[in-house]
Amino acid sequence: MEYSKIDINTLKGFRIGNAQDYNVMTGVTAIVFDKKALCGIDISGGGPAARESYLFTPLAYKQYVTALLLSGGSAYGLAASSGAMQYLEEKGMGYHLGNITVPIVPQSCIFDLGLGSSSIRPDAQMGYNACLDAENDNRISGNIGGGTGASVGKLFGMAQSQKSGIGYASLQAGSLQVLAVVIVNALGDIFDFESGKKVAGLLNEKRTAFISTEEAMYSLSKNPLQEGTNTTIGAVIMNGDFSQQELCKIAAMTRAGLSRSINPVGTSADGDTMYAISMGGVKSDPNIAGTLCSRAVSMAILDAVKSSSMSDSDYLKLIK
Repeated sequence: MEYSKIDINTLKGFRIGNAQDYNVMTGVTAIVFDKKALCGIDISGGGPAARESYLFTPLAYKQYVTALLLSGGSAYGLAASSGAMQYLEEKGMGYHLGNITVPIVPQSCIFDLGLGSSSIRPDAQMGYNACLDAENDNRISGNIGGGTGASVGKLFGMAQSQKSGIGYASLQAGSLQVLAVVIVNALGDIFDFESGKKVAGLLNEKRTAFISTEEAMYSLSKNPLQEGTNTTIGAVIMNGDFSQQELCKIAAMTRAGLSRSINPVGTSADGDTMYAISMGGVKSDPNIAGTLCSRAVSMAILDAVKSSSMSDSDYLKLIK
């Protein structure tokens, strides 16, 4: 069985929307599910900002997700989920108990407070607007939605970092289809996973050449990293039929995709979090699915940095 690239709009059963404020450089990406979608989670970074994450761990009772939010704003950005819940309740989407509807809305946030304004973060209205935009199913890469304020290579601060954003990739193996969506906001450097070439990350003080974040870290062995100021977040969505436990394993396997493309990754200064979501239908080996998802994640990371590139002059204007 071979894999092939497919259009990112091929996989159905959900819709994606974005809302953002370019004046303050932050935003929200909402993934709204039109059918039952089971969810698993893997958190490999030390500083995640997340909501409802325990619901999707291997020990939790089987739970379907109504919508997933990926946003900026660090922990402040979790307010966006309130607006998403309002939208979903209005549409009658969620867990039904008599005449009560409770949408299940997990959320993960990146730390993007170093670009634009740190005093204005995603709020309930932005979460609502992202869900509203999902009615048009806007699967758009780059400086949009939750990727609006993303950046990479931040070991020595924003002045030596580069712009990143949100990226997509979709693959198929046999009947199994997967879409990866990733917001890349890493402490580390970004590499083309196929060539090994560095494509974004830490720059020297004059911003004329790359320097290695890994090598630079060794010189800081007596100085701890500033924790919680980064985070790569995303999801792999499949048409496969998996249990919640299997989905957590698939989500964990996507660490291979992260580590192929980001170095260093999963540090205490990152809050790296990946969701694996199954909409049922296709029977597949979770190991095959996890391997395919890992490749899609690497491809989406590369798409995120390529589609969000920005001139130095424009980027430096955004640093507060």
